[in-house]
Amino acid sequence: MEDVLDVYARPRDPQRPLVCFDESNKEQHRETVPPLPPAPGQPARRESTYERNGVSNLFMAFAPLENWRHVTITDRRTAVDWAHCVRDLVDVHFPDAERIVLVQDNLNTHTPAALYTAFPPAEAKRIWDRLELHYTPKHGSWLNMAEIELSVLSRQCLDRRIPDQATLRQETAAWADRRNAAGATIDWQFTTADARVKLIKLYPTLNPSE
Repeated sequence: MEDVLDVYARPRDPQRPLVCFDESNKEQHRETVPPLPPAPGQPARRESTYERNGVSNLFMAFAPLENWRHVTITDRRTAVDWAHCVRDLVDVHFPDAERIVLVQDNLNTHTPAALYTAFPPAEAKRIWDRLELHYTPKHGSWLNMAEIELSVLSRQCLDRRIPDQATLRQETAAWADRRNAAGATIDWQFTTADARVKLIKLYPTLNPSE
């Protein structure tokens, strides 16, 4: 926990951008009956029944000090899917960075082994050398700012029926573009000093006589 909080306390460094990374999913629902549009004195109406149309995975990359986020939609959330998202961070989104400071949870797919599963050794090593990884502790996903951003995405964009993956990709991209253009970010205030006071029960109790 303190390691992640210390990372969040660092000043912005364009050569070492902070990126928080997390995953979620969205079940797609098709309408079984065409919705009725609004009319004078009558709101829009839709049937309560729907047809399930698969589940898509969402990878959220969020750089709070850059006021930037990007959502990648995939069929699954395997180690290979994670590896390709990380390569995009390195080569597409932050190509000029010396290293990307990546904060994420400690899933077994979030490891250098995933890069070697997805790419030839030289390519995997090239990508790995551009990363500085920091993991949130078990049961500490609240420390990941990407989880907060996923919550915003869920409330602002995903709290409705989305029929298919193509529409999901289009809608999440439009949401990210609007948030990026508005300069939206998270003003993280919780520090290591705060944790040692407010979460003191998480720390070992030392016996001064020992």
